[in-house]
Amino acid sequence: MKLSDLRKVTVKKRLRIRFPLSNGMECVVNEHGIAQVPALRGVPAFNLEQELAGAQTFVVEPADAGEKDKGKPKARSYARGEMTALAMAGAGVEAAPGEHED
Repeated sequence: MKLSDLRKVTVKKRLRIRFPLSNGMECVVNEHGIAQVPALRGVPAFNLEQELAGAQTFVVEPADAGEKDKGKPKARSYARGEMTALAMAGAGVEAAPGEHED
């Protein structure tokens, strides 16, 4: 699972995915596919792709969770294996649209 896989899932399913970094910070991939580290105040001394490779827990929540929660799904924790399955299912939806043109 790569960061690009998480980005595709967040955009297609309008989700936010959070995972902890080894330095105690947290990364949030928002519903626009943008990965952010809110606590970061300078040039990072880490590679986000490598941090993702070491992440074991993920929190997935709907992007509109803050807007009048009327029966909307709540945030849910995923283990690495579950998150990989979700990311691969979401990333593989559009394999090669319109590859053969006349």
